[in-house]
Amino acid sequence: MLLLQLYWSFFMVGIFCVGGGYASMPLIQAQVITQHNWITMQEFMDIFAISQMTPGPIGINAATFVGTKIAGLPGAIMATMGFVTPSLIIMIVLARLFFKYGNVGALRGILNGLRPAVVALLASALIVFLNVTLWGSENSSINIKDIDIISLVVLITAFMACRSKTPGVIQTLAASGILNLVLHLIAK
Repeated sequence: MLLLQLYWSFFMVGIFCVGGGYASMPLIQAQVITQHNWITMQEFMDIFAISQMTPGPIGINAATFVGTKIAGLPGAIMATMGFVTPSLIIMIVLARLFFKYGNVGALRGILNGLRPAVVALLASALIVFLNVTLWGSENSSINIKDIDIISLVVLITAFMACRSKTPGVIQTLAASGILNLVLHLIAK
């Protein structure tokens, strides 16, 4: 039963995940934390951090990691298959439509209409991650005096590095981890 729940939960995420891995974050969060309580918010953030450092799409990596944590290798397979199945079906249907009808205006309008939803999903994930990173809880009240200064320094440093477009994702993540470790050692 648990394997079917994993498959179905990630199938639902896969159906509504428009816009890539980052847009899937709030949907995965709703399934694995809010609805099923399979993992904690801290574990969720750790899974997404690891998913960025490993090869492959973030959403698929997250599904695999969650599935592994919940039900081992069979859970990883079912969660990953659940996440991928809707995309596979949708891509086959869209490919057939494009090859048969070409560039249809209505189809283009639908795809353009999905952009604001993708931005909303990304903004939602950003707000949750900022709360957990800077205040330690998804639902904490935002009070400047309670902010985690070390996390804020690491966040600003990583943001500035990303804006310079010099380092890659792996270098930024590695440097952020090292900076966080050093600042925590200095603070103690």
